[in-house]
Amino acid sequence: MEKIIFFGLALPILGFVIYLGGTAIMKGFKAKVENRPEKSEENETTDTQFNGDNLSNEITKLNELLQSGVLTQEEFEKAKKKLLDN
Repeated sequence: MEKIIFFGLALPILGFVIYLGGTAIMKGFKAKVENRPEKSEENETTDTQFNGDNLSNEITKLNELLQSGVLTQEEFEKAKKKLLDN
């Protein structure tokens, strides 16, 4: 008799917990899919433009460090070459 009462209470609670966990997981998958970029071609163009702007900003910063005397000409050339190679 005790087993019947236990299973009568435990199984619905266990089923509800599994349902809540599955619902949360499915919401997470749905949110992940919705946050994906729609067109990869547009993102590649944007990334290229950003990298170009970022590259010029980095070289400008390096030049400012060179002008202020923090970097030597040799260090500036090495850092600039490293940026341009990437």
